[in-house]
Amino acid sequence: MTESENDGQLGKKIFFLHPSAFVQNQIISELAQEEYEVYVLKDEKKLLKALKHYPDSIFFASINETMRESAWIELIQLIQKKPETASIDIGLIASSHDENTKRKYSTLLTLKCGYTVVKSDIAEATKQLVMILNNANAKGRRKFIRMIIDKETNATINLPMNGTFITGHIKDISVVGFSCVFPEDSGLKKNSLFEDMQIRLQAQLIKAEGIVFGSRKDGSEENFVLLFTPRLDPAVRSKIRKYIQTYLQHKMDEELK
Repeated sequence: MTESENDGQLGKKIFFLHPSAFVQNQIISELAQEEYEVYVLKDEKKLLKALKHYPDSIFFASINETMRESAWIELIQLIQKKPETASIDIGLIASSHDENTKRKYSTLLTLKCGYTVVKSDIAEATKQLVMILNNANAKGRRKFIRMIIDKETNATINLPMNGTFITGHIKDISVVGFSCVFPEDSGLKKNSLFEDMQIRLQAQLIKAEGIVFGSRKDGSEENFVLLFTPRLDPAVRSKIRKYIQTYLQHKMDEELK
């Protein structure tokens, strides 16, 4: 999964249950671009399973979506009463201001991540949630999500060398750089600069500039670490973050089946 797994100091998983279309399509994407590890769930049983597996997580309930008020309260009370999920940080997301509703939830529940009203202002909603997540130490010590890629996933790197390209398999990636292995001796040297790297992430092909930071032995394989240069196009960083978010969501969906 990610370097944050099983170590809250390296980041917490953030689960949104039944988010509105606006939250799912706009706000969650913005949070992913801010390097938060976010997931969307639309099944209460899968949520309980996820929280049991990752007890150092954050859970946001979209209380105006899908379920009745009584069902939301019952679900959250269940999470807070179970020893294996009692440490979960919980926050509520509402689509409108209603002081009576806010008072009821705040009286019945312990909400470490508060009660947030999210309307149509993307920047303001993102700002509010980022503040809450920072207070909950959602990123821990890490600044970037480093995603470990399964071998069966089509994530490759093409490097121009001696008039041709050498192709390797990407083992992990973040917006800082990536590690990769090659089927044969690549001849890569530390500090070598590649101005025209071709990175394939599934069906997506992106071009970037990077430098060889070094290498390390992993059994019979030699792992090379390449760092992106400061000239990396911000649009490429955005695509990498989007890919990481999509990949992690897919892995979580598979895990919770």
